[in-house]
Amino acid sequence: MGVLDKLRLDGKTAVVTGAGRGLGRAMALALAEAGCDIVAAARTRPQIEETAELVQAKGPRSLVVP
Repeated sequence: MGVLDKLRLDGKTAVVTGAGRGLGRAMALALAEAGCDIVAAARTRPQIEETAELVQAKGPRSLVVP
């Protein structure tokens, strides 16, 4: 059993800034995998839209704020 199996965040919403790349993107994806809906914010639209696609592939809903 992994850490994410013990830490379920279904029904929660996380706001992640800097989610276009790097640590922000990694955090958004980890939280999505844990069951969170994600509000992702970043400065560049193409990067944040790519993050949103990756989040949506994991199941939760995402909202992009460029």
